[in-house]
Amino acid sequence: MNSEIKIFSPATVANVACGFDVLGFCLDTIGDYMTVRKVDDKGIRITNIKGFDLPFAPEKNVAGVAALSIYRQLAPNCGFDIEIDKRIKPGSGIGSSGASASGAVYAINKLLGEPLDKTQLIHHAMQGEALASKSLHADNLAPAIYGGFTLVKSINPLQILSLPTPKDLFATIIHPQIEIKTADSRAVLPKNIPLSDAIIQWANVGSLVHALHSSDYNLLQSSLNDVIIEPHRKQLIPHFDALKSNVLKTGALTCAISGSGPSVFALSKGENTAKLAQEAMQTTYANSGIDFETYVSKINVEGIKIVE
Repeated sequence: MNSEIKIFSPATVANVACGFDVLGFCLDTIGDYMTVRKVDDKGIRITNIKGFDLPFAPEKNVAGVAALSIYRQLAPNCGFDIEIDKRIKPGSGIGSSGASASGAVYAINKLLGEPLDKTQLIHHAMQGEALASKSLHADNLAPAIYGGFTLVKSINPLQILSLPTPKDLFATIIHPQIEIKTADSRAVLPKNIPLSDAIIQWANVGSLVHALHSSDYNLLQSSLNDVIIEPHRKQLIPHFDALKSNVLKTGALTCAISGSGPSVFALSKGENTAKLAQEAMQTTYANSGIDFETYVSKINVEGIKIVE
C-alpha cells in the first residue's frame, strides 16, 4: 500500500442558481493540489502551505479539522503529514474550503485502503467546511468527491444524489478579486420568503434535475433561475446586472452567482459559447478597476483525481 498520495482537489460551484444549499457541480481546470504522507508518528500535521497565508495548526485549518475528524473515527496506528498547494483563493465562491476539506479526507481514506464510502467522507469533510462557513453544508463537498452534478437530499441523515451531466455542457467562471465571506452573504438573506417565490423555486429545482437526466438544454435554460437568493446577494457583487445581461446575450444558458460569491458562473451548450461568455465577462469587467480571473471548464465528472 502506498505511503504517499498526491491529488488534485477541484473547485466547485454550489447552489447552481435555483438550488440553494443543495445543488452543486464540479469544475475541471481550477483546483488545489495536496500531498498526504502516511508516517509513523501518530497525529495530523500540516507541514507546508503554498499560495495563501493559512493556519498550520490542524484545529484551525479546514483541511486539518476534516483530517482530524476522519482520523479520530478510524484511529489508525500511524499519522499523516499534509502539504497544501492552495490555488483556489479563500472566499472566492468556488469551493476553496470545500476543496481543502474533501481533499484531506479523500487522501487519508485512500492511504488506509478506502475503509469509508463517499458519503462517509463527506460527513468528515463537513466538519472542516463548518470551520470556514460556520454551518454544516455539503453542496461544495459532494460534487468534489462524487464528481459531476450532485444534490444534497438531506444533511441529517446525510444523503447525496449523484446526477447525470449532459455531455456538451461547459462552465465559464469569473472571479472578481474581492472577498465575500460566506457568513456575510448569508446575513443579507431574508428570514421569510413569499410562498409564490418558493413555488417557483421548487419547480425550477425539479425541472433542472429532469433536464440533467434528459439532456434537455431548453429546459435547463428555463430552470436555471433563482428568484429567492440572487436578488439579495447580487448587491454584494459589483456590476452583476450588467455582467449577467452581457453573458446571456452570447447564448449562454444561465449566468448566476457561484456559491456565496463573488465568483459568477455561466453554463453553456458547447465550448464555443462558453468562450463567448468568457469574452463577455472580460469585457464587462475590463474597465471596472477590479482585478479578475476567468476560466472555461468542462464539467468534471470524476471529482478528486490522483496525480501521478
